[in-house]
Amino acid sequence: MARTVTVASPGARGCVESAATAARARPATASPQSPTTTSHPLRVAIIGGGPGGLYAAALLKRLDPAREITVWERNAPDDTFGFGVVLSDETLGGIEHADPEVYTALQQDFTRWDDIDIVHRGTRHTSGGHGFAALGRKRLLDILHTRCHDLGVDLRFRTEAPPDLATTHDLVIAADGVNSTTRETHAHAFRPQVTTHHCRYIWLAADFAFDAFRFEIAETEHGVMQLHGYPYAADASTVIIEMREEVWQAAGFADLGEQESVERCAKIFADALGGRPLRSNKSAWTTFRTVVNDHWSHGNTVLLGDAAHTAHFSIGSGTKLAVEDALALAACLEEQPSLEQALTAYETERKPVVASTQRAARASLEWFENLGRYLDQPPRQFAFNLLTRSRRVTHDNLRLRDARFTGAVEREFGCPPGTPPMFTPFRLRGLTLRNRVVVSPMDMYSATDGLPGDFHLVHLGARALGGAGLVMTEMVCVSAEGRITPGCTGLYTGKQVEAWKRITDFVHAQAPDTAIGVQLGHSGRKGSTKLMWEGIDEPLPDGNWPVVAASPIPYGPGNQTPHELTRAQLTDLREQFTAAAWRAARAGFDLLELHCAHGYLLSGFLSPLTNRRTDAYGGTLAKRLRFPLEVFDAIRGVWPEERPMTVRISATDWAQGGTSAEDAVEIARAFAAHGVDAVDVSTGQVVADERPAYGRSYQTPFADRIRHETGVPVIAVGAISSWDDVNSLILAGRTDLCALARPHLYDPHWTLHAAAEQGYEGPGVDWPAPYRAGSRRPQTGRTDAPKPRLTLGT
Repeated sequence: MARTVTVASPGARGCVESAATAARARPATASPQSPTTTSHPLRVAIIGGGPGGLYAAALLKRLDPAREITVWERNAPDDTFGFGVVLSDETLGGIEHADPEVYTALQQDFTRWDDIDIVHRGTRHTSGGHGFAALGRKRLLDILHTRCHDLGVDLRFRTEAPPDLATTHDLVIAADGVNSTTRETHAHAFRPQVTTHHCRYIWLAADFAFDAFRFEIAETEHGVMQLHGYPYAADASTVIIEMREEVWQAAGFADLGEQESVERCAKIFADALGGRPLRSNKSAWTTFRTVVNDHWSHGNTVLLGDAAHTAHFSIGSGTKLAVEDALALAACLEEQPSLEQALTAYETERKPVVASTQRAARASLEWFENLGRYLDQPPRQFAFNLLTRSRRVTHDNLRLRDARFTGAVEREFGCPPGTPPMFTPFRLRGLTLRNRVVVSPMDMYSATDGLPGDFHLVHLGARALGGAGLVMTEMVCVSAEGRITPGCTGLYTGKQVEAWKRITDFVHAQAPDTAIGVQLGHSGRKGSTKLMWEGIDEPLPDGNWPVVAASPIPYGPGNQTPHELTRAQLTDLREQFTAAAWRAARAGFDLLELHCAHGYLLSGFLSPLTNRRTDAYGGTLAKRLRFPLEVFDAIRGVWPEERPMTVRISATDWAQGGTSAEDAVEIARAFAAHGVDAVDVSTGQVVADERPAYGRSYQTPFADRIRHETGVPVIAVGAISSWDDVNSLILAGRTDLCALARPHLYDPHWTLHAAAEQGYEGPGVDWPAPYRAGSRRPQTGRTDAPKPRLTLGT
């Protein structure tokens, strides 16, 4: 009878393959270096005897005992670097399905705990319900060595891998770590990108077990240092000490030997260690490097684990990812008809998972790099910020894990009982927003001659009825020539004022607790183009109008070369903005935002990539700021004193030599000095060859930095899609308001539905009277089955 083997790859499909099928006849080695041979290679070489390489060897040998599998490891079997290894329940589930014997051995040695302790300025805050499992790295390797030996894997320690493995074997798995020789040898094929970060860290151990995952912050005369510690045995803990490079240098660690560094760290964190010493294992200070590869395979050679990718230790992912790689690779080799297809499937399956983990790891890494930014937060908010730093743990998730802790954070923040953070009010000058949700400006390209019509009334009116605290118009242009497309709205005629007033009157009458704001701007060099759905940023086929900009640089090769603005034209433009602001006040808008982002006219002055002027309006950042600030001041002069003004900026151009995050802080600081009430922090769209780092709430770190370094309120925007994200960002203190665009296109009543889904009823949101019957989720059919109630004897 055929035996069935199940290999479950976490987060992906499993592979069920009968032993009879798996062992079907196949050619031995048609062309070892060719990836088109069978996906069941008989001769497998594995470079690197870490957990990922060993587990891949065990899995492949278990799936097909006929395979000849050799592992080359340059170190001795009992050599290991680091101390403890943390594995997630998801990873353990994959191991349990794929190899119960390994799983059982691991289970016997795991140390488990639920709590995270955060110690800052002498106060410890504990959050429970997290669920960790760890064991010693040496013990993990012993288990895998034993398993490989029992299965018949050839383990060659203290042996360098031969350079010609790809020609003598069907498959080569390069699991040779972050400093992979294989990856560097074939860099032209794998195309690695290695990013070195700003902190130094050292792996150490203590001969006692922490009773929680412990984060402790030390504010020293040299700067901020942090301890990451967790138990991995009944009498042992991993301890990682980390600090920024400049702190490491100032503290003199560069001049200390290994033992002196260890003793110094133990002294700095004596309270956390209870006065106990630390120990090392050939430990050295190092700088974390993020490894990304464009391709994971080359011919019959494939990367696995740290050779393919790295993720910062603060989310405990290195060994986890390597083991999951091994599971996925084994599954794909069983599923696919050829080696080429198997390696392609492996990369296709794992790349998105790894990319997501690397985004989370980078967010965590950067949080610790910039830890000093958050030291003055209220104690519980600081702890919540740390726990949610990677965006993997969220407000709602943490509330389920530890309602007591989350409730304490909410009370410290000022949330009334039963009120999610997003439904707390926020004041901007004389305007109090009832909640923290903003309908982000979205160009609709549906106007005629700049005139908003019925579409705009329904579009903006529906979103005002939908419960947001603030609804923003699209970019409203200050002149006909300042439009992006013929379908853009304007505020340069009296008729347009009347049309906008019709909309603001509707909002104020039908959604009286919702504010409506106008965004004023000028297209600059990105003007005179087609409607978005006809060809975004493409010039009109006819009827083009001349475009202007800070410098005569076209947006793209097919766009017009703009006319460089003269001093007289700058004066005219400033007056156009002022007149539009005066009309906006007459139209009844509650807030005005000046658009200085996304490569439009004022943004074009701010970026060094688009401003090459040599007069008083170009050159240094202070000079590039001059015209946008003049426009801001002119508008503030006519805009009613009690009504707030915000400014939208692109905090980075996502391009070499463009606006940087540091520049963005100075830009925000300059506008704050001129009286801006909040900064709406977006990014990019300034140059056509940008390379954005997209991801969940990917622009929020820029808002977070501006908020903490300037003290000015911020609006975060960009891939914020769930109410859980909004609650998390607000409660952590990373932003004051959250602007959402596409979620409001998908659901005009997004905020009302967020309240209903959280069971919230209160002043932060109010269902319009005609809609109140729909304020609860519609009922669905029952899916629960009868529960067993009796146990009958046999």
